[in-house]
Amino acid sequence: MTKQLLLGQTLSFSGNPLTDKWEDVTHFNSAGGVLIDGNRIGATGDGATLRRDHPDAEITDYGDALIIAGFVDAHMHYPQTGIIASWGKQLIDWLNTYTFPEEARFGDRAYADEVANRTIDLALAHGTTTLTSFCTIHPESVDAFFAAAAARNMAVVAGKTCMDRNAPENLRDSAQSAYDDSKALLNKWHGQGRATYAITPRFSPTSTPDQLSALGALWAENPTCLMQTHLSEQRPEIHWVKELYPDAKDYVDTYEAHGLLGERGLYGHAIHLEPREIDRLRETGGAVIHCPTSNTFIGSGLFDLMALAKAGLNIGLATDTGGGSSFSMLRTMAAAYEIGQLRGAALHPAQLMWLATEGSAQTLHMSGEIGHLGTGAMADITVLELSSTPAIAQRQAKADDIWDALFPTIMMGDDRAVRDVWVAGKVLFAG
Repeated sequence: MTKQLLLGQTLSFSGNPLTDKWEDVTHFNSAGGVLIDGNRIGATGDGATLRRDHPDAEITDYGDALIIAGFVDAHMHYPQTGIIASWGKQLIDWLNTYTFPEEARFGDRAYADEVANRTIDLALAHGTTTLTSFCTIHPESVDAFFAAAAARNMAVVAGKTCMDRNAPENLRDSAQSAYDDSKALLNKWHGQGRATYAITPRFSPTSTPDQLSALGALWAENPTCLMQTHLSEQRPEIHWVKELYPDAKDYVDTYEAHGLLGERGLYGHAIHLEPREIDRLRETGGAVIHCPTSNTFIGSGLFDLMALAKAGLNIGLATDTGGGSSFSMLRTMAAAYEIGQLRGAALHPAQLMWLATEGSAQTLHMSGEIGHLGTGAMADITVLELSSTPAIAQRQAKADDIWDALFPTIMMGDDRAVRDVWVAGKVLFAG
């Protein structure tokens, strides 16, 4: 197979800029190169040196465009693609008004296929090469999503959403069927190609203790799987959890008591955490996923990213579409910056880019495999134009360094900034 050499500006990381000095773990080359050998990155470094050492490689010269690892979205709902940007409700009303009626349609495999393909293509157009998605209670919805990703050789994480109470009757399963369906889907998809299965209780209010225990047992039987759910998104939700689980110490305890707290757990939102909950998440290695556009759009609150990073929690970044209002990880980074400002912490562009790539990959236990521009990683690569619109271009023209040049694209960029997207060594989107 012909080697391919991508030339341009390159940005990569060797550590966590939220906890280490970003200057020490961030690596920028204004004349860099990425060698693709088959479906993996064979080498990175100085572009001219790579060109000299690999004269047989096919050259793609991106000029002054920025070559980065593909974005990794650590929490989203592909069945909500059709209802993104629906007006004016907070969480529980939003679920009842928009989400549940739409999710009821996903027992139709043809409809699920249509939305799965549309969602993945929208993600690719925005530079995202890995999605972590909740599906619906219907096994057909899971098959559709994994099949659409497999057709593109994309690394994805997904699972059947389980609910046996506080949801419409046509969207409820049971403790036993949640276990049985999830087990069958897990056996079918987990580890097949680039697919990872996530056991998926929607959140404690829509699962009985029996269902949570059944899913906890399934996770114990399949510890290489991930587990994804929601945690402490809104204060009324937390009060509801206290009513439903009166014996629990707190929201985290509703998961821990049923075997659903662990190092391969993904806990979306996690805005209103108590000190004990932070301690247990750190001690067990569970990851919290920051969903900034969703948190503001639905009025949930302000995630305290830097405080949780300093407390030792693993943190990923996510669009949370369709509660989130954009498919773009650039827009998601911009929202994270804005929330950080309201929390008194101005995140550096290096920290934002790390969260959208390496940080999210770390929460999925795929460090070095995805979200990484380094030797041995899968060649999932996004190429950004840093002057994609007149407004961005006029600001970028005044830039003193790469961060000054990149930040306008983070704050104002969209799919127009995405030039090419490579997945497993092939261009899947050309801007």
